[in-house]
Amino acid sequence: MKPTRFLVVAVFAISMALAGCSTDEPAANEDVTAATEADAADGDDAAETDDAAEGDDAAEGDDAASSDFFVQADYERQLAQRDVEPEGDASTPWLQAIEPEMVDTSEFAAEGAQDLCFSNASISNPWRVTGWITMQQQVEVYQESGDIGEFRVADAADDDNQQISDIQSFIDSGDCGAIIISPSTTATLTPIVEAACESGVPVIVFDRGVNTDCMVTFIHPIGGYAYGADGAEFLVENLEPGSNVLALRILPGVDVLEHRWGAAQQIFGDSELNVLGDEFTGGDAAQIKDIVTQYLQRGDVDGIWMDAGDGSVAAIEAFEDAGADYPVMVGEDEMSFLRKWQDTGLTAIAPVYSNFQWRTPIEAAVRIWNGEEVPSEWILPQEPINADELDAFLEANADMPSLHYAKYGGEDLPGFPEAWTDR
Repeated sequence: MKPTRFLVVAVFAISMALAGCSTDEPAANEDVTAATEADAADGDDAAETDDAAEGDDAAEGDDAASSDFFVQADYERQLAQRDVEPEGDASTPWLQAIEPEMVDTSEFAAEGAQDLCFSNASISNPWRVTGWITMQQQVEVYQESGDIGEFRVADAADDDNQQISDIQSFIDSGDCGAIIISPSTTATLTPIVEAACESGVPVIVFDRGVNTDCMVTFIHPIGGYAYGADGAEFLVENLEPGSNVLALRILPGVDVLEHRWGAAQQIFGDSELNVLGDEFTGGDAAQIKDIVTQYLQRGDVDGIWMDAGDGSVAAIEAFEDAGADYPVMVGEDEMSFLRKWQDTGLTAIAPVYSNFQWRTPIEAAVRIWNGEEVPSEWILPQEPINADELDAFLEANADMPSLHYAKYGGEDLPGFPEAWTDR
């Protein structure tokens, strides 16, 4: 049996208007105006904090919630996987794999162009939009080579019931050469994923997980514990004992986000840092700025830990408005943060939830049709951006918009760079 599947989520953002958000292919050039993360949330309403002064009471409940999600063995495994050398060429990280266990796919071998069906949870935040563009460009490569025929896409707009209906339609059509699924939520989508597997079509799950191992392959970066630990360890290493840290979180009850915070709690608990509070922001820039401002009014804040760093610019601006020294900062590989990091000279790190993973399901489908082995759990590398790499990533993405993610891995694809710059 494979390990329990993670809910790999892309963090809640203000929903954008989408054309064709059920069974039609989403437009690739939607103008995304919400800045929230990847790595990771779903479409549930974000829990809000009425006032930062209430953080102590909130923290008690948050700790209990995190303990419900925390699994020591998974935590230790993910932290160890950060040090494992992935198999494969480092220049194509979307094809690398960490400790893969290969499975035979010869039963799915097929000749000629195959129609590929994709059930997407949504493209409701910038991380997902960046990945969706990359996926489409990868599909074009294999359409030109004659491996992929029609690419049929259903976007569920973060609606579980819609996604269940979408997947059932793919099953009923009987003409999908493979079905790729990025689930909206874990438990609710598990039965329909199992139904897809039972239909005899090869099923590929990526990004977010479900509670079954029936799929041919489950594709994801290392996971939430690794992400949360990268930022927490950086703060411990770069702050003096007794320094004050504020944790900013998106919303409760989402396992990958709880894993991020659970890892941070473990690391902070073993340190001499003082965690002032952990506050839910809903991924809203105005709320992030307001919460940070309230904490600064009470005293020093020396470090900021975030479970999704694309709202980090708002946090930094709160320090600027208050005339306070910049904190040691945990951000993310979104371009707005990377540019702010360079402009300010912050002491910072950018944890990464590898956006290039959107290429891997397409590669997996083609390999399956060729009867080639694929990993049963395809774990991709997940490496943060450090200060010595910042300039290189900024230069490589100089023309990309603010809501773009630096580790998208699409530089060699046919639409580069216009597909991403003209979104």
